[in-house]
Amino acid sequence: MKKILVVNGHPNKESFNTVIAQSYMKSALEAGSEVRYIAIGELNFNPNLQFGYRQRMELEPDLVKALEDIQWSEHQVWIHPLWWLGMPAIMKGFFDRAFLPGITFKSGKEGSTAGLLTGRTGRIITTAGDLSLDVYEDIYASSGLVQLKKGILEYCGISSIQDSFIGPLYELEEDDRRKWIARIENFAQSDSKRKIPLNAL
Repeated sequence: MKKILVVNGHPNKESFNTVIAQSYMKSALEAGSEVRYIAIGELNFNPNLQFGYRQRMELEPDLVKALEDIQWSEHQVWIHPLWWLGMPAIMKGFFDRAFLPGITFKSGKEGSTAGLLTGRTGRIITTAGDLSLDVYEDIYASSGLVQLKKGILEYCGISSIQDSFIGPLYELEEDDRRKWIARIENFAQSDSKRKIPLNAL
């Protein structure tokens, strides 16, 4: 049985991102996985890391619970819209406040670092309202994906991260959305059977 955590970074619970999250979770549960869900926009926390790393801010109960779910997970699914070539502010604030030294990574001598979330796989699903995949990759060098995949998740030890880009949403007809939801459900079925790579343990 796979322990899957689904994280929705869209602040609006009526968004297509929520439809994606719910469809994924339903399919993963049907495949026999255990599933937990974090809707970042519904958490109660201060997204401003106002002291940087100089002074530790007390974690709000919602952040404590979210970190427990992150530690519990074997596979993580991060769903978010692309806004200004990156994630929404509330999602970035979640990482600023929760992904702290000694919790998701550690620093060593001479600037070396090591991730503390090893042994976990991941998936990123990005939606874009008016941007095509070609433009995102060729003109903007997949900036948001680099930030989340390389700069955060892999940095913290998560490996074998698969990613999908859905957009531009304004061009998608209802049939296109249904096809994407079917693919999302297939992702969940596949993820429920994924093995953790030996080099990630």
